[in-house]
Amino acid sequence: MKEASPAKAYALHLGVIALLFALSFVLPEYHHGLLARIMVLAVFAMGYNMLFGYVGLLSLGHAMFFSAGLYGAGLAVIHLGWSVPAAFAAGLACGAALALIIGVLALRTSGVAFMIVTMMFAQVFYLIILYFAAWTGGDQGLVVPQSARVLVLGDTSLGLTNPTVRYMSALVLFSIVLLVTLAVVRSRYGRVLVAIRENEERTKMLGYDTFSNKLVAVVVSGTICAASGAAYALLFGYVGSTFASVQYSILPLLWVLLGGAATTLGPLIGTLFMYYVVDITSGYTSAYLLIVGIALILLVLFFPKGILGTIRQRWLGWLP
Repeated sequence: MKEASPAKAYALHLGVIALLFALSFVLPEYHHGLLARIMVLAVFAMGYNMLFGYVGLLSLGHAMFFSAGLYGAGLAVIHLGWSVPAAFAAGLACGAALALIIGVLALRTSGVAFMIVTMMFAQVFYLIILYFAAWTGGDQGLVVPQSARVLVLGDTSLGLTNPTVRYMSALVLFSIVLLVTLAVVRSRYGRVLVAIRENEERTKMLGYDTFSNKLVAVVVSGTICAASGAAYALLFGYVGSTFASVQYSILPLLWVLLGGAATTLGPLIGTLFMYYVVDITSGYTSAYLLIVGIALILLVLFFPKGILGTIRQRWLGWLP
């Protein structure tokens, strides 16, 4: 597989960012809001892809990292009255701390055992949210007040409930994470992660501390997912236990597989594809899940490595 030059790779990603920026001026109101949500959740998928796509670790617990950011930011605003930047930082800190703890414990296992352990931790986190319902809202969740969702920049106040501000905030987050992810996977560290995925024992023989490298990947992955959760709470104003359920850990896996694992733009394409397939089909029939299932089967048959992964394999080998 031919690797793209740094200039070519960054030009592609900057072009995608520019396209998303341009779309904000031409999209109808409904799709404008939907794309903002998709960009935030694509960040969630990018965080998952960092661990699954590049390290080869299948996790069913990433909903707890997303929810750590979601509740860390949301509760900081609701109960402590923190500002938007401070609440966002709190969400990141919660996700990073949780990822470090879970990583140290879960990385003692591998393969199916790692998947099961992460799922168990996610379920414990979900039950903790339900247990402390007085603070978390339990099953019903909490609504973040509109008055608290205001970003103060000097003498300027930007309401995150404003569709344009919300879209641009989602775009800024998506752009930063996308470019950081590209830099990481193209770095020496990123190559070590791929080597661990392909043959961990040989990587150890070459002198690399695979445990430490995987632990850093878990923390980076968890922090990115927490950033998505914190942004979701602040931009869309809802904090709920549904986001911590094990089922919500399956969604980023699905999005990554659809778009292409171990591709930097695959998570965006997978999230975009899945959201619009569900949105369009549900408008025509109540049996939309059947149509979605057929679409997914066809996609797996004709694009076995995901949309972007198969395109890279068959036609554009330089895609990062």
